[in-house]
Amino acid sequence: MARVCEICGKRTKAGASIARRGLPKKKGGVGLRTTGHTKRTFQPNIQRVRALVKGEVKRISVCTNCIKSGRVVKPTKAKTADAPTG
Repeated sequence: MARVCEICGKRTKAGASIARRGLPKKKGGVGLRTTGHTKRTFQPNIQRVRALVKGEVKRISVCTNCIKSGRVVKPTKAKTADAPTG
């Protein structure tokens, strides 16, 4: 399963982790020195949720940003006739 949001298209991005040593000038040191770069990935927070898609309930992969902003319409719980009451 690809880490892609089905609503906004947010996906894994490549970046770098920068290793530094030394004390910053702001804290009384002589400054930071870069000692290395390492490739890394930034992954979106993808969740599998049940959502209404074109009138039917489906499981979709969505980022938490879309869930929080209300772009995902969650289905309401329908009461069934054969469910026990009480």
